[in-house]
Amino acid sequence: MRILRAMRVKSMRVMLLALFLCVIPASSFAGVFISVGFAPPPLPVLVLADQPPCPEAGLMWTPGYWAYGADGYFWVPGTWVAAPQVGFLWTPGYWGWGEGLYAWHPGYWGPHVGYYGGVNYGFGYMGIGFVGGAWRGNTFAYNTAVVRVNTTVIHNTYVDNTIVRNNTVVNNNHVAYSGGPGGVNHQPTPQENAYSHEQHTAPTATQTQHEGAARGNTNNYASHNGGHPQNVAMERPAGGNAGGNTNRAVNYNPSKSNSGNVTAPHGQNGNTPPAKTYNSSHSNTGNAPAAKSYNASHSNTNNAPSAKSYNASHSNTNAAPPHPSGGQATHQPAPQQHEAHQAPPPRQEEHGHR
Repeated sequence: MRILRAMRVKSMRVMLLALFLCVIPASSFAGVFISVGFAPPPLPVLVLADQPPCPEAGLMWTPGYWAYGADGYFWVPGTWVAAPQVGFLWTPGYWGWGEGLYAWHPGYWGPHVGYYGGVNYGFGYMGIGFVGGAWRGNTFAYNTAVVRVNTTVIHNTYVDNTIVRNNTVVNNNHVAYSGGPGGVNHQPTPQENAYSHEQHTAPTATQTQHEGAARGNTNNYASHNGGHPQNVAMERPAGGNAGGNTNRAVNYNPSKSNSGNVTAPHGQNGNTPPAKTYNSSHSNTGNAPAAKSYNASHSNTNNAPSAKSYNASHSNTNAAPPHPSGGQATHQPAPQQHEAHQAPPPRQEEHGHR
């Protein structure tokens, strides 16, 4: 009976993976999808003054995010990087809930900003599209209503608060995932769907190095910092170079608040489930080593289901699963800066491409 039960469970997992792969458009680049049985910590709470000013013209802001590594979730600081080509914009990665798991959908470059779960990362990424600037021919202009620039060297700026209000998904709890219990409740718009199906480009080598440096820093792990990363943003990428060598980290001050910001509750103590990761040519997260078990101070589940991850062609389309209504963030016209805390660990295996 045990053997038959195990075979049924394995068969169901294979079918779920096959169904998931079917919804990923072939136009996307290959990526690593990591699924975890407990939610990422809330995003750190940030205000405009926390963003390092853009040090030189042409650099793009890439928001900080929770990735997954050896000891669970770790924080990758936001930073300024160069786009791979003129006219390209960055679509941030996001965690999306479905089938009881939280799956990571890697970010990508493209001519438009696609769906990123409605997660309000701030600094122009207010939940829908990007309102921190726009390409004007071969020159990028910055909307200083939501991003900071060094105006002594950058003169292509403007102020547009209307676009900010119209593209803001209110997220007072700063949750870092879409769908599921307490997650962001924003279905992709027709325009986001269309943009998500465009041909995309993987993160640059500089971005990959930046995430790798964050993964290697024990202090970035929520299991060590309690979901309150010390360095939440950097002027230049760690382990890379966005056009210069200066790198100024911004420290996180948990006493800061953003008009009514409240930390989202993240469950109760419990043993973190085993995790699995699968390798691919493009990754926004590291391969988590051997599993560890401990009592996490914050988790969205007691004994969360086992985490798993797998290779697939990347897409930000239709990635956000069912969105329950209770306590979720909604799309309303009212801008905010954002971000906050938390997390635990797991174990993994490496698998080949499908």
